[in-house]
Amino acid sequence: MVIKFLGASREVTGSKFLVITQKDKKILLDCGLYQGKGLETDSLNKHLGFNPKEIDHIILSHAHIDHSGLIPYAYKLGFRGSVVCTNATRDLCSILLADSGAIHEADTRTFNKKRLLQGLEQVEPLYTRADAIACMELFIGVSYNRKFYIDENVKVKFTNTGHMLGGGVVNLEIKENDEIKRLAYTGDIGRRTNRILRSPDAFPQADYIIAESTYGDRLHEPDHDSDQMLLDIIYNTCITKKGKLIIPSFSVGRTQEIVYTLNNMFNEGRLPRVDIFVDSPLSTNATEIFRVHPECFNEDILKVMEHDHDPFGFASLHYVRTKEESKKLNERADPCVIISASGMMEAGRVKHHIANTIGSPKNTILAVGYCAPTTLGAKILRGDEMVSIHGITYTVRADIRRIDSYSGHGDYHEMGEFLLCQDPEKVKKFFIVHGEYEVQEKYKAYLETLGFGHIEIPDRGDWVQL
Repeated sequence: MVIKFLGASREVTGSKFLVITQKDKKILLDCGLYQGKGLETDSLNKHLGFNPKEIDHIILSHAHIDHSGLIPYAYKLGFRGSVVCTNATRDLCSILLADSGAIHEADTRTFNKKRLLQGLEQVEPLYTRADAIACMELFIGVSYNRKFYIDENVKVKFTNTGHMLGGGVVNLEIKENDEIKRLAYTGDIGRRTNRILRSPDAFPQADYIIAESTYGDRLHEPDHDSDQMLLDIIYNTCITKKGKLIIPSFSVGRTQEIVYTLNNMFNEGRLPRVDIFVDSPLSTNATEIFRVHPECFNEDILKVMEHDHDPFGFASLHYVRTKEESKKLNERADPCVIISASGMMEAGRVKHHIANTIGSPKNTILAVGYCAPTTLGAKILRGDEMVSIHGITYTVRADIRRIDSYSGHGDYHEMGEFLLCQDPEKVKKFFIVHGEYEVQEKYKAYLETLGFGHIEIPDRGDWVQL
């Protein structure tokens, strides 16, 4: 068995790991889009590092675009194998990939207008919404903890990671020369406690592990402080300063957590009388999918649902669908809270809301998740005094805040605790992926204190024989 590391190697996005068995079965673990790397992003996404027509199966850890977003492109180039994932991941991909295709089309139209003025040839989008819809015919949904037989020599089982709805560790059993080799790919690892999802589950003992390291050098703030921090920020921004609170949030996971938290505050009578808008059709559609997958929920939210049938809706919450409604929010003078995608502030309606509010100290921009180093979100969070949005330079005068506990990624202590469901002495090789290299070096040192050895930090393009 050979593994080729094609993406998310010494970097955070573009997860792709090619497993080639002794019998030449080609299995791709994730097929993710590179994000936030400027001009380099387009080239990295176009050059997959494999021939899609030769891939037998894609096994998908979860639906986030940096893990799933190149499946429609592979389909466009001839991939016709199966995409195996959990049922919730399949349902989320049906909206996330279509939305991604629409974004590629819109971005290409804008880009082509500039090329037309320069007398340059028009270009095609990486893939279209139609490509994304078409590729869904290849998806196979599998329940958690059920062994799925790809063939007589390869089995896969998903165990819950608690990172996002449907997220799972990919547990592979591959038979070679009458020997069973057990490979576990963690995908992204969630928090020990989550407002909505079940805690990560232990996964079967593996011989080889590929594990993420996004927050490999960071500890999250205590959860019990974060809800009060959110409430304080709402009061300070909307009641005291009469301003707008902009919360850039990933459409799947973070948005639902924030809405659920605000729903509980509303039920308890603690939420001030202020309008709250979820300005993202994708977030709205994702919330509908959350509603049909209670098998992923923890005991706390299931208990709330015994007396509140809709934990993602309350009187002062409004879901915004149309562009016209979204534009009216920017014209609105009254204080309000706007939750909008994307979480890294790189695309979508939230960029317009940030541009509209970033110049006034009465407003607040609140980050609630990870922002890759080159993104607009990272620039704002590190304190840049001037930022460019849609080609226009803005002075940052708004209050910039951050609450890390809403992150879907476990910190290094939580990830380490999760990995200790394994006997470190039985792990023959451990590969660290999906993280910045300096962070990975620190995380490697931490894992070694837990007893793990034979740890490697592969670079993009590296091959490893197992």
